[in-house]
Amino acid sequence: MDKLRRVLSGHEDEEQGLTAQIVDSTSLSFGTRVKWFAICFVAGIACSFLGTFLLFVPKGGRSLFALFYTLGNVAALSSTCFLMGPVKQLKKMVEPTRLIATIVVVTCLVLTLCAVFWWHKTGLAILFCILQFLAMTWYSLSYIPFARDAVIKCCTSCLN
Repeated sequence: MDKLRRVLSGHEDEEQGLTAQIVDSTSLSFGTRVKWFAICFVAGIACSFLGTFLLFVPKGGRSLFALFYTLGNVAALSSTCFLMGPVKQLKKMVEPTRLIATIVVVTCLVLTLCAVFWWHKTGLAILFCILQFLAMTWYSLSYIPFARDAVIKCCTSCLN
């Protein structure tokens, strides 16, 4: 009888695939979301560090640096989808307070990969990696209340 009630109300317990669970983050338990966040975040940091070490490889190291650094940033950025869900993450990314930072981050990610794979300009790829770092930092600061204002005040006081 209880099973019939769940079926009729549309709340039948079905085994969802991992992809479906990720899209609907509410179907994942809090512990599972935190674990996958940590896995993606650590993988992102590992890729970034690996890319940094590959910078010193004599042949092709700069291109590998740009590739792994970009993959690391994508993984780290994607990790937050596990905490709040991809739809909510995308909504937060396009809020007016961080829309420009989001556009700059995504543009730098794409331009870094273009510089490596299509234009074959490693110097330009490294420049875009530096811009990625700055844009990701500015984007991340938007989640901390008054952090951007503090950075702006600190920079203006140092320059004056």
